[in-house]
Amino acid sequence: MDLTLVVLAAGLSTRFGRLKQLEAVGPCGEVLMDYAIYDAIRAGFSRVVLVVGRKRERAFREHVIQQFGDSVDVAYVTQEVTAVPAGAPAAPAGRVKPWGTAHAVLATADQIDGPFAVCNADDFYGAGSFQVLADYVRAGGLAQAYAVLGYTLDDTLSAAGGVSRGVCEMDTGGVLRRVIEVMDIRKREDGIAGVTEDGHPYPVAATQTVSTNFWAFTPAVFSELRRRFARFLERRGDDPNAEFLLPNALNEMIMARTARVVVLPANSEWLGVTFAADLEGVAARLRAWTKAGCYPEDFTRGSRSLGEG
Repeated sequence: MDLTLVVLAAGLSTRFGRLKQLEAVGPCGEVLMDYAIYDAIRAGFSRVVLVVGRKRERAFREHVIQQFGDSVDVAYVTQEVTAVPAGAPAAPAGRVKPWGTAHAVLATADQIDGPFAVCNADDFYGAGSFQVLADYVRAGGLAQAYAVLGYTLDDTLSAAGGVSRGVCEMDTGGVLRRVIEVMDIRKREDGIAGVTEDGHPYPVAATQTVSTNFWAFTPAVFSELRRRFARFLERRGDDPNAEFLLPNALNEMIMARTARVVVLPANSEWLGVTFAADLEGVAARLRAWTKAGCYPEDFTRGSRSLGEG
């Protein structure tokens, strides 16, 4: 079964201060996206679709060629602010900020004709997690439910500041009942808490299962995203900071019973770069894994073997 990985790399990196998606973290200049691609191909993914901003497409193309050559089938999609569904309100003049992760996924519709996974370019999910998702798809799981990888909140926090996570509420069978986008989650004097999109405080337990934006879908999701994005534009299109986010879109589908999502336990350690201060710790873990033989010493040369299997 062909399985595509969609990598979301069009964010503006506002909190980081520069283009973190291409920030070197590995011992030979690898970026976190490289590890996602490498682990995905080893797990049996056959293709990658990279969602980028138009002004940065060339930089991403050059980096991928340098790291992978022609060993991986990679397509590029630009996330355009002006790309809205037919009949929906037009994007307001002067809008610069991308419309968010759900819109980024929607931008790939013309490139997808089978099962696919979605992940962030600035997160490290681990080889085990890619294998879990690939095994779920191969076993026919997507015929019953979409999937999201669940991580423990305390393992995904940053000591440098607040992070955004999709807080997952599940039934006893692991089916997602609700997912809530919570921003600025951090450890505070009275515990861990964040803020909902409408500004309300939201306490979260350290052991809470959260999404770090690693999902699996079928192409049927695109029609739902298209309809919901049109409604989003009607309600919030004039807000320059409003974003059409995957957790919110999926939560609407779950509430409307137009989608069913199962939470799969992550089988790997998660790493992420939200702030510049996160880089040192992430780089140290990657050096240790490279030394242990989990990744090749010379990543550029080692990645060439991916096309041989």
